Amino acid sequence: LDSVELLSDTERRQILDEWNKTAAVYAADKCFHQLFEAQAEEKPTAVAVSFQDVQLTYAELNLRANQLAHHLLAHGVGPEVLVGISLPRSAELIVALLGIFKAGGAYVPLDLSYPKERVAYMMNDARVPVLLTLQKLLPELPDTDAKIICLDRDAESIAARSIENPVNISTFDNAAYVIYTSGSTGRPKGVVVMHGGLCNLADAQRQTFAVEQDDRVLQFSSLNFDASIFEIVMALRSVATIHLAPAE
Repeated sequence: LDSVELLSDTERRQILDEWNKTAAVYAADKCFHQLFEAQAEEKPTAVAVSFQDVQLTYAELNLRANQLAHHLLAHGVGPEVLVGISLPRSAELIVALLGIFKAGGAYVPLDLSYPKERVAYMMNDARVPVLLTLQKLLPELPDTDAKIICLDRDAESIAARSIENPVNISTFDNAAYVIYTSGSTGRPKGVVVMHGGLCNLADAQRQTFAVEQDDRVLQFSSLNFDASIFEIVMALRSVATIHLAPAE
């Protein structure tokens, strides 16, 4: 307070007013996956995801996310339902995230490079009822009562689902994802981020970094860290291309 009192009127106005103009215009009536659907309809042939020799256009990504979303809905996923996700870096990872959003659920990343005990703790603490993974990864996962959906094993069933956009059942106040803290000061804690915050983040990052259509965004952060989702939504909100870096 003493320091503030020593400021001139001009300095005080600069610090308290000019530097604190954080108000921003963002889409307050639609969740992120709805904004993505609009981008996919407007620019269907633009490349959305690139990973090694695999590319998905916005239309292809939306279609595959829709099929997964309908599959998840059929397995009880909806608002406030947490879906564990344990997948390697791939185009399918982006499909999975959007599919969970479209089904109304919230994702919980489960990195198998973590000790098995930590992964088990997160799954039990979050009471994850559904787990998205691959069949080849099942031996690495802890025992669970969750319903397991394997994108490879269940590919035929998922591909038989509707390609239409599901009716949105999420609100800005519903959970979008849960990230667990490191636990360096105790047991890891799950931090819930809402759809409203995710939409605000997407627009804020797009504006801050001036991302535009045809730009390329490198996605290299682990899904267990918040930085990963801002790389993803920043790109997809801008009709840019996500380039996923191989884990190694």
